[in-house]
This record gives sequence, structure tokens and C-alpha cells, in this order.
Amino acid sequence: MSKRVYILGGYQTDFARNWAKEGKSIMAMLNEVFDGAFAETKLDPKEVDSIHVGNFAGGLYNMQGHLGGMAANYSKDFRGKPTSRHEAACASGSIAALMARAEIEAGLYDLQAVVGVELMKSVDSKTGGDFLGTAAWYEKEAKGISFPFPKLFGRLGDVYVERYNMKDDVFAKYLAHISAVNYDNAKRNPKAQTRDWYMSEEHACSTGDYNFTVGGRIKLTDCSQVTDGAAVIFLASEKFASEYAKKHGLKLEDIPYIKGWGHRTAPILFDDKVEESKNGDWVLPHTKAAIEDAYRRAGIKGIEDIDAVETHDCFTTSEYAAIEHFGLTGPGEAYKAIEEGVIDFGGKCPFNPSGGLIGAGHPVGATGVRQILDAYKQVTGTAGDYQVEGAKNVATLNIGGSATTNVVHIIGRD
Repeated sequence: MSKRVYILGGYQTDFARNWAKEGKSIMAMLNEVFDGAFAETKLDPKEVDSIHVGNFAGGLYNMQGHLGGMAANYSKDFRGKPTSRHEAACASGSIAALMARAEIEAGLYDLQAVVGVELMKSVDSKTGGDFLGTAAWYEKEAKGISFPFPKLFGRLGDVYVERYNMKDDVFAKYLAHISAVNYDNAKRNPKAQTRDWYMSEEHACSTGDYNFTVGGRIKLTDCSQVTDGAAVIFLASEKFASEYAKKHGLKLEDIPYIKGWGHRTAPILFDDKVEESKNGDWVLPHTKAAIEDAYRRAGIKGIEDIDAVETHDCFTTSEYAAIEHFGLTGPGEAYKAIEEGVIDFGGKCPFNPSGGLIGAGHPVGATGVRQILDAYKQVTGTAGDYQVEGAKNVATLNIGGSATTNVVHIIGRD
């Protein structure tokens, strides 16, 4: 039986900020997010045994690699401690968390700092789109193609329309509802990128100058944001968490822990994914497998034991797929959960109460860490205006590339 790994809290930056315009570097972002995390948790840098950094493309956006070394520069108390940087495209933050968790389970360390960071607004949108293309098979799927990822996730929508004989205009309305829910949820989140933006379902359904087509069936309102941001979580062994609880007047059972996790990798080419799933029940079988692995490790039946989901809505089509892959509906029936309001903020199983990637923002390497932090907030009842009442178990799904890397966490308390 696996050892429990507890989450002691953390911090995220305001995802609406443009750090390049402020003239601030990725080191400034690391300094600020660590300052906030230590203040929020009342931990001390001296107590941290190891630091894991999730980052996708610092070497492209900022000409800065070796971000484990950069993180060690935060404090003299970090010097000499083991650090590492993890990359798995948009799932980089979750991979960093997985590796930190594994080290605690192995008994190597008692307190890990996991930081996800990405500074993306350092380049124009076309250059940024090309950088993001390296999360696909660049030579085959992205080179010379403007904004390759909207096109790839537009094709995911094509698969649904073709495989389940859906009408384009009806499918578009379901995607519009997903977008509208995420924007609406973001208005409750004081650190969401789009909290002050105008959006409505009517707007998301429209096409024109204010909602132009980006790629294939993907419109502007179907897309997650280009975001600067960082997030930190602290993972702890049961021994450290027990001592922390006593020190701060808490009960150990009040501290959330990682109940389950799943990690599966699909072939990187989107065409290979489609071919592989052609004769199966699920459009994204490896995503489904990661979710089922997490349920099994958490010792729960399935989605009926989950109170909310923070899912990877890099595009509305990825959230559409997640709805059924989590088990809210059968294959090809995600529209039923949308029609019945199941995923809405007041629904049976709210999706992305934080606003998700579309509403809260998507600093690529930080997203997986931010999702876990938001799950922690939900389970501890500290999510403020976007709190899901009575949340006990919250699932996260973080994907890299066109659902190539799939990482699921289930965060909860007994």
C-alpha cells in the first residue's frame, strides 16, 4: 500500500498580469510565487528537502533553461538542495508533482516544493504558436503551420462529429456552453486572467470580428489563454504533515492528500491516436486509462465519488472529451451532461470552478500545479467565491500535446 502524500497548501500569481510589460523576468516570477507560498503556509525554506520545477519552454520564450538551478537561487536556504526541471508540454507541472510524490513515497524526502512556471507573453502570438507547436511532433504536425494546436484540437472535434453523426451547428452550441461556463466561473476567481472580460454564450456561438475562427472549427472563444504565471504546492510525508498539523493547531485528517493518480502516454501524432481509437469505445483511450488508474488507486468507484473536476480545457473540445472520459456519460454522449447542466457551477459535478484554462489562464508549465492547488482549496473550503459546497474529493486532468501525456490526480480528505 502506498504511503500517503499530503498537500500543505501553496500559492499562485495573478494570471492576468503581463510580466514582460512590467519588465520582470522569470526569476522575478519565481521569487514572488515562493514568497507567497511560504507566507501562505507558514513554512520555512529551510524545511524544504527538494525542489521540482515544471516548465515547458523557458528555453524558447525566455532563452532560459536550467530552471532547477534558477529555483535554487530563490533563497540561500535552497542552496545545496536537490532540484530538477520537468517537461511534458502542457502537463509539465503535473509531471513535476508526480516525481515529487514518488520521492516522498520512496522515503527519500519529507517536504517537497513543486513549482510550475511559464512566462509566455515575451513573444508575438505567431511566434508563440510556433513554440507551442513543439508540444506536437513539430516536423510532421507544426512546422510551417500557423497556430497548429487549435487545428489539432479542431480535428478532435471533427472526430466526434464524424464518429457520432453529430451536426456541426449543434456540436458548436455544446462547445459554446463549455466556453461560457468557464468564463462565468472565472469571474468568481480573483486571480483568473479573464475575470474582468466580457463573454456570454451568445457571443461564444457567434462568428465574426470579435470571435474569429482560429483553426478548423475552433473559434477564439474555444481557446485557452496565453498566460504568464506560476504556482507552488508543498507536498509532505505523513510524518512531516503530522508535525505541521500539531504546530498549526490542525488535525491530520483536515489536511488533504493525494488519494490517487494516473499517468499514461499516447502516441504523439494525432493521426496515430485517431487510428488507435477507431475500434474502441473511447476517442482518447489513454486519457480514459489514466482516469481509471486514478480512481482505482484512490479506492473509489468513479465519478459518482468526485465532487468537482479541474480539467484541461486547452480548447473546448478537450473539455468535451473529458466529460465522458471521466464517466459522466457513456462514449459519444457528453452532450447529455451539458444539456442537463451537470458541469455548471451549481451542477451535480462542476467542471473547472476556477475558470479552467479558458477562464483562469494557461501558463503552460504551471497549469498542472495550479489545478492541484485549486483542488486543495476546494477540499479545504478555502476557494472563496468559487467554492463548491461540500467538496470532499476533487479530480484534476492535465494533458500535454494533443492528449499525448495524460496525468490525473484525485485530491481529498477522509
